[in-house]
Amino acid sequence: MINLTDILNSHERLKQVVLKTPLALAPKLSKKVDGNVYLKKENLQLTGSFKLRGAFSKISNLTDEELKKGVIAASAGNHAQGVAFSASFYKTPSIIVMPENTPLTKVKGARDLGSTVILKGNNYDEAYAYAKQYSIEKDITFVHPFSDYHVMAGQGTIALEILQELDTIDQIVVPIGGGGLICGIASYIKQVKPSIKVIGVTAVGAPAMNQSFKNKKPIDTLSVRTIADGIAVRDTSPITLDIILSSVDEIVEVEDEEIANAILFLLENQKLVVEGAGAVGVAALLHEKIDAIGKNTVALLSGGNIDVTMLSVIIEKGLLKSYRKMKLSVTLIDKPGSLMHLTEIFRELSANIVQIGYDRTSVNLSFGDANITIAIETKGKEHQEEIKDRLKKNGFAYEVLY
Repeated sequence: MINLTDILNSHERLKQVVLKTPLALAPKLSKKVDGNVYLKKENLQLTGSFKLRGAFSKISNLTDEELKKGVIAASAGNHAQGVAFSASFYKTPSIIVMPENTPLTKVKGARDLGSTVILKGNNYDEAYAYAKQYSIEKDITFVHPFSDYHVMAGQGTIALEILQELDTIDQIVVPIGGGGLICGIASYIKQVKPSIKVIGVTAVGAPAMNQSFKNKKPIDTLSVRTIADGIAVRDTSPITLDIILSSVDEIVEVEDEEIANAILFLLENQKLVVEGAGAVGVAALLHEKIDAIGKNTVALLSGGNIDVTMLSVIIEKGLLKSYRKMKLSVTLIDKPGSLMHLTEIFRELSANIVQIGYDRTSVNLSFGDANITIAIETKGKEHQEEIKDRLKKNGFAYEVLY
């Protein structure tokens, strides 16, 4: 585990810049899980993510000579901004290597903080390999996003802050990508109050650490695919896995649709914008992957830097998962009044139509038929079943598209 003294030292160093983010009870979420759930809001941190803690901790421990040479990191987002901010604070040059398909907003974010951005590779792993080689060739410090003891010590300061405010905790729920965050938090928890259960959450589309935890050895995956891009790590770090095996009690997985539902829940009920990686803990609680009944649970919202171009897609997935939207394809007789009869059913059942398409020319249709695609807002699973039952009773042939 990370040495307790290193976490305490990081805490003192971080006081210069890092916000002590709010820890607050989430009443609606607590009611859903039948326990007390507190949210640690690192999405409100400077740069919008916990990553600032680890990056600043690492850079603050460099020698004057190392600071003069500069630093380099590979990142597609949050770690980049953490490194850029910290390097700027210490007036040391910084280079961030990002995959070539990185959204412009994330590239701009690092540049605005003073970093030189190099776009290299088709994915994070290729960007990482380039940055590592560059650091060797130019003799500058590589700031690893998770597999570094100073970085992990910085992330551990979150646990310190939590226990300063609330020491009656039964369990803490932490997102896992490469594992640096949970290593820091679990190291502090298990050395200060080992009775607290530490639970990690991974995305189903990025299963490397979960598989490694279960098999107690590093297992890499061929690819990753998840909306939680902040924890989309393909390979397992032996360094973080060792700490996780010694200090983490359990790891659970969540689906992308569950993550989307959690993002929507936080947006609507907590008025918080949280990225996919930051919402996985809440997703695990909402979808009963974790037993929180009668317990005091802290869920860490690790970041809020969600790509606005993806937000509408994620909200859409959340609406579908919570049965608040559905799209139907309905076949009806192409004659005056048929469409009105169909829409009257939706009106009577208070289902709001948000999109409609009318096709009477498709070669797949029988003569005299028309095909309607219609998207409607609904009020839950029972409401959707009621709509389908009413369509069937009125003789409409339909297909649920989603």
